[in-house]
Amino acid sequence: MEEKTTGKYYYSIGEVAAMFRVNTSMIRYWESEFDVLRPRKNKKGNRLFTERDVRYVHVIYHLTKVKGYTLAGAKMALKEKFSEYEERIIMLDTLDKTRRFLVDLDKSLEERAKLQ
Repeated sequence: MEEKTTGKYYYSIGEVAAMFRVNTSMIRYWESEFDVLRPRKNKKGNRLFTERDVRYVHVIYHLTKVKGYTLAGAKMALKEKFSEYEERIIMLDTLDKTRRFLVDLDKSLEERAKLQ
């Protein structure tokens, strides 16, 4: 999965779908199935997802696509342990960003060493 957040206030449904490599129809389906996922809509009716909405999508994605939960199981897990799942996902995102930073830094240092 790609990096989820960029510091924006709102994300379009297309941007959210791209983050998780799913179709926009999957995001709309999850929205209809999970009460916690309620993005705002602008005057045109376009969905506007906040960082929190993206975290909910991430947890739903993780439970259904990675862990193989049924929708009913994912709904129950969200109600009972959302904070726990959210913390894990934030920690994993932080570790992934740190790893990518270190890999980029290593490449940069190698290139610098070759020039000297």
